[in-house]
Order: sequence, then C-alpha cells, then structure tokens
Amino acid sequence: MDVIQNLIESVSWDVIIGTSVRVLLILVVGSLLMSALKLVLTRLEARLIEQSKRSGETPGEATKRVETLIRLVRQGIRVVLWLTILLVVLKELGVDVAPILASAGVVGLAVGFGAQNLVRDVISGFFFIMENQVRVGDVAIVNGTGGLVERMNFRTITLRDLGGAVHVFPNGNVTTLSNLTRDWSAYLMDIGVAYKEDPDHVIGIMREVGAALREDPVLGQHMLGDIEVFGVDKFGDSAVTIKARLRTLPIRQWDVGREYLKRLKHAFDEAGVEIPFPHRTLYFGEASKPIALELAERAKRQREVANEDASAQADFTSNIDTDG
Repeated sequence: MDVIQNLIESVSWDVIIGTSVRVLLILVVGSLLMSALKLVLTRLEARLIEQSKRSGETPGEATKRVETLIRLVRQGIRVVLWLTILLVVLKELGVDVAPILASAGVVGLAVGFGAQNLVRDVISGFFFIMENQVRVGDVAIVNGTGGLVERMNFRTITLRDLGGAVHVFPNGNVTTLSNLTRDWSAYLMDIGVAYKEDPDHVIGIMREVGAALREDPVLGQHMLGDIEVFGVDKFGDSAVTIKARLRTLPIRQWDVGREYLKRLKHAFDEAGVEIPFPHRTLYFGEASKPIALELAERAKRQREVANEDASAQADFTSNIDTDG
C-alpha cells in the first residue's frame, strides 16, 4: 500500500494535466481543420461542376470527373494532416520523433524505387482526369487500339472494342491517345463514281441527300450542320473519288454516316450514277494481233490438226480392210 502511495505522490500531475490538455487541444484543432477542409472542398467541387456544365460538358461526366479529383485531393490532405497531428502528439508525450522520421524516409525511398511504375501510372491518370483528356463513354484510340472507354481511374484505362475484347492500359504506358468523341465527331467519306459521271451532278445529289437527312426527326437532330463536300479528292484506277464529311454530336457519327450512305446508294440508283467496280483493260501493243483474231487462228489450226488425224485414221482402217 505504501508503495502505491509513494508512486502516486511521485507522479507529476501538473505535467500530465498540461500534456493532456495540449494533446486534446491538438486533436480539437485537427478536427476543426478537417471540417474546414471538407467544407472548402465541397464548395470547390460544386464550383468545378458548374464550370464544366457551362463549358458544355455532359453533366454526369462532369460530376464523375470532379468527384474523382476532389476525392484524391481530400485523401491526400487527410493523410498528411493526420500524420502531422500524430507526430505532434507523440512529441508531446515525450517520444523522440526524429528516428521515426528517419525510418519513414528510408521506407519511403525504398517504396518509391520499388513502385516507380505505380507512381507514374497514378500521376499520369491524375492529369488525364484533371485535364479532361478522355472520359468514360468516349470512343478513343490508345496506343493504336480503339474502343469504348468503359472504366477509367488513376491507374488504368479500360477499352472494349467492337469484337467485345477488353483492353487495359496502364496510364503511365499511354504514349498516344486519340479521342474520337471530344466536343463533336465527324464521319469522313470517300465516294467513288465512274469517270463518265459529271462531278458537279454527283456533288449536287450528295448535298440533296444530306439536306434530306437533316430533316429526319431522329438522326437530323444529331447533325451539326449540312454535309461538307470538299470536292474531287483523287483519281483512282476505276473511279473518281469525292471526299465529304458529316459533323455530328459526340459518338453519333456512325449512326448518321451509315444512314447517309444507304440513302446515297438509293439516290445514285435512281439518278443512274454508276458506282464502278475495279476492272482492268489488257493492251498487247501495235505489233500484236487482236486477241480475237489470235484465238480464231488458234482454233482453226486445232481443227486442221484434228482433220488430219481423222484422215490418217481412215486411211489406216481402209488398208487393213484391203489386206484382209
């Protein structure tokens, strides 16, 4: 009993109370800072979403992108803040934090060397999302592979192509990225017609079909203007190529373009415009005989040889009968 009493009397209650008050004050300040941080980030998130909507970005995609960014920032600041509070509390409790900081530095350096690719992927993914380079629902070509962006996070981009195959690309390994559905899309066409057709007449038909498609109650609302006919683009082996373009809302170019080509085929058939198929003309030169004459002479020689063989066979049979 005396031992316990002596131990209690030896405790410096002033130091314990002072330390407890300081620790409690540190925790209260940390909680207040976290609340203030949450409030600031919530307002920042609402402001960024509003700015994205005013710039024309799809509301759902804008919300998703901004929420991802704010979540990353919130987690990073929260980790740093609570680690700082923990070190301050340990120091108040009399723990030497210098060895802890040194150990943390060594561990961080080792992890940094071992996770270089992961850090690179995360940093690249952060800038992909922050700069709004590509979003879920876009059609993109990543490192030469095209497909629909199904998932996107700070480490990977996931595409699904028309065949259903899923392609996963680490963000740090993305060297080329082409977004086919950013702001607006386009359907390019190379229309081939026969050399005998009048290009101005053909272009007029193309414009008429484009104007009729704009009046379509379903597909017309996806078009961002009349068809753009650039004119004769090149002379092919069997066709004159006319290049044109349809500008549409994002990811609607294939629906509009395919319907336009179907209608253009019907219009060409009604107007008698020939869509040529590849063909080749053989020329044997002036010194060569026409191929029809050459074939006729060859057939004549074959008939003469056949007649000679028949005559020889008849003579041979007649001689056998005479000897008999």
